Amino acid sequence: MKATAAPLIPPGVKRCPTWQFALWIGLAAAVLAWGVYAIILVWWKGLNQTNMNDAYGFALWIWADLAVIALGGGAFFTGFLTYIIGKDKLKAIINFAVIIGFICYSSALLILAIDIGQPLRGWFIFWHANVHSMLTEVAFCLSVYFAVLTIEFIPLILENPKLKAKPFLHHLSHNMHEIMAVFAATGVFLSFFHQGSLGGVAGVLFGRPFAFREGIFIWPWTFFLFTWSAAACGPCFTILVTWLTEKITRKKLVKQDVIQLLAKISGWMLLTYIIAKTSDTLYWAMVTAPSKGFALMDFYSNNPLYGIWILIAEIVVCGYLPALILVSKRGRENASLLMLAVVLAVIGISINRWVMVLQVMAAPLFPFKEWVMYAPSWQEVATTILPIAYGIIIISLAYRYLPVFPHEKELNPAGGSGR
Repeated sequence: MKATAAPLIPPGVKRCPTWQFALWIGLAAAVLAWGVYAIILVWWKGLNQTNMNDAYGFALWIWADLAVIALGGGAFFTGFLTYIIGKDKLKAIINFAVIIGFICYSSALLILAIDIGQPLRGWFIFWHANVHSMLTEVAFCLSVYFAVLTIEFIPLILENPKLKAKPFLHHLSHNMHEIMAVFAATGVFLSFFHQGSLGGVAGVLFGRPFAFREGIFIWPWTFFLFTWSAAACGPCFTILVTWLTEKITRKKLVKQDVIQLLAKISGWMLLTYIIAKTSDTLYWAMVTAPSKGFALMDFYSNNPLYGIWILIAEIVVCGYLPALILVSKRGRENASLLMLAVVLAVIGISINRWVMVLQVMAAPLFPFKEWVMYAPSWQEVATTILPIAYGIIIISLAYRYLPVFPHEKELNPAGGSGR
């Protein structure tokens, strides 16, 4: 009797028709192609395709780079909670956290490849390393952690029914699952340093009073705040993308108690972070900035964009408000408030990275200097949007062909009515 070929789609779940899936991927691919065209222009004609200049060596790309790295922090922190702390309940969402982290970190590396202008010389970072630069350590840790995320992603790929039907790949997947705690611990170690060093780069710029911070030994406070904020807000991004996936597929994919646990931990991390961030800001405003000849409002006035509203939005609206919602049991259990909190947290960390890249470049270096404003070119916008389309494609393929959510069949009997 002839054996039946293994299906591509995991058994027991329902997926949309192929034509519908192809149309969805096609729309995302069109946006991706626009971004790729912009990348080709930058690589072919040079960085003159951008609006970066002597004042803005760091611009929109680097903001996007720092933002996706922070949002991808859900991978390392969820892995830490699952495999190191022993929160087994989070195994229901760790696969998706790894996929999101993989997307974020591969996007970050792509952005860096665009930003250097000459990607064929990208290997100079490793071969001619500037050992005195925090960015060297960032480049090393980013690359190695992306390799770790790839290794964590491989066992999930091998769970595809067609691949799993092959004995060698089945056993490889099983054995990799057995040692995943080692890679999770490695990822936590690497993430601590590259997340921190990204913040440290701004904090040691003693010539830019807006960015400069005091610290401990060689590490400014921004070193620790960046790692802390990524661990706090990364899981919020994971919750947000999970919710969006459920809405698009019209299915329940993760049990509510799993979301509640992750939201609670994230809430306490966010609350402690925002208290530390407030303390840092107050010390900077009352001690550090005056020692450089600046008053607080010098950094938030006489320009068309950076008013005091941005500081209030980051710390109060997108800091304390979501933190208080998430640490409250009643707040977490209210679906609308929960989603409001995670959206605000994601916006908050994005504002923080924007401020530490764009406002740092814009703010005057001396009290008698003026603000230097900047507007990105369409090439910069296209390449910044590209990771969103890329992420949609990766998540769509993973959801369709891989058993990403272990409780999907349980939560949607007989395949459910979703896609």
